[in-house]
Amino acid sequence: MLVVDTDRVFDRRSRCSTSELAPIVWSLIGLALVVAGCSAESLTTSDEIPRPLFSERQGGDATHQVADLNAFSTSAPDLTDQQMQFFDLGEEFFEKEWVAMPASTADAVGLGPVFNGVSCADCHVLAGRGAPPDPTSNHLRLGLTLRLSQPDQISPTGSPVPDPVYGLQLQDRSIDGVPAEGAVGVEFEVVNGAYADGTTYELQRPTYVASDLAFGPLAEGTVVSPRVAPPVFGMGLLEAIPESDVVAGADPDDDDGDGISGRPNMIVDSMSGNTLLGRFSWKASVASVQLQVADAFHTDIGVTTYFHIDDNCSSEQVECLRASSGPRPELNDGLLGSVTFFNRTLGVPAMRDADDPQVAQGADLFESFGCASCHTPSHVTGQTDVGVLTGQTIFPYTDLLLHDMGPELADGRTEFEASGSEWRTPPLWGLGLTGTTVINGEPTGEKFLLHDGRARTIEEAILWHGGEAEASREKFRLADESERELLLLFLRAL
Repeated sequence: MLVVDTDRVFDRRSRCSTSELAPIVWSLIGLALVVAGCSAESLTTSDEIPRPLFSERQGGDATHQVADLNAFSTSAPDLTDQQMQFFDLGEEFFEKEWVAMPASTADAVGLGPVFNGVSCADCHVLAGRGAPPDPTSNHLRLGLTLRLSQPDQISPTGSPVPDPVYGLQLQDRSIDGVPAEGAVGVEFEVVNGAYADGTTYELQRPTYVASDLAFGPLAEGTVVSPRVAPPVFGMGLLEAIPESDVVAGADPDDDDGDGISGRPNMIVDSMSGNTLLGRFSWKASVASVQLQVADAFHTDIGVTTYFHIDDNCSSEQVECLRASSGPRPELNDGLLGSVTFFNRTLGVPAMRDADDPQVAQGADLFESFGCASCHTPSHVTGQTDVGVLTGQTIFPYTDLLLHDMGPELADGRTEFEASGSEWRTPPLWGLGLTGTTVINGEPTGEKFLLHDGRARTIEEAILWHGGEAEASREKFRLADESERELLLLFLRAL
């Protein structure tokens, strides 16, 4: 079982019971349940005003100073008392371990029947990133899942077509009496390379497989795509970037000739039928924090919500179907709202060493190498229902657009308008604190970067860049050691 360091430091108001918070939940539900597709209204943006490359206040007013293992799980400052209580309730259900029916616990019943984790925190440890299986360790790794889809097929809405038996994601755990769908296996191939100065490096290329399948092989040609759970802080700020600003940054035909052709992933919302800007998940295939939370509860934990009312059981999974009983939804709208609010209002850790001249030199290299072409340093958020998220100049280092990253990082899986080699630019804020995450009682270090967790360091993550990012990668690879170290110094300060 995954062990998390429980010696957590809290500087928060005392918690209330679920019953005590019920009136607050329903009074705030209109605030927390953000309607998918309601993009933030732009407050003030101007391409005429030069923007700096970095700021200590990476999250604007939502920036906090915590830099230990709670760096990703600390609330934004200056929430109101009611908001803080709602945040605490959301955190409680983010960390709560769900149990299968029947159970005496009344507020967290409905696990499975098949699932990948028993809580959100199983995969997002302390709201940070997950970890893939490690062939060199006996520890169970959580936070990596295998997405499944049929090749060269899309649904009428553009979403992936699931494997007919195993669905859109392999669930490797299950409740008693129900077989798990299978297991996740991985093998690594060593890839050797060298910098221009002769310094050698070693990368590892993973191959993930679905093994021990309970209901026979996957359908012929099924695409298997590994996904590591990313950190979840700062999501409310990303959601608040006006859609028009994101779309304005796109250059799908590379009209300016810089080799970068980012484009938005415009998705069809399954509930409303509206076409919306995708902002979240590795391929920008989810439009809002609320939908991201609901999808994760359903797919990863097997907990139903208003958005996903049925369990993940195909017609072949007889025991799973037999175990699917009880009231629906298992997570009511009020509690879904609280977990959504928790994710929206997690603060952003402050940048460290922002006054170090060498960090500034690294930032200049970040721009001159072309990294900032996709990892756009700053944005201004629009109007929201939470003061600390509204009108903030933030530094997430993402354009929220899709970019072709080349064949080495391609997974072959299409999602709405994203091709098999396109990925959303992941935010870089907090990158230097990645190693503070504790799994199995030990800090992870810089491990588990990129969508499949292959990169063990920031340096390795850069060296895997291809496609539109190949030119930037080569500038890094051809640079002398001192320049490489300056760039890494900047990235580790974020």
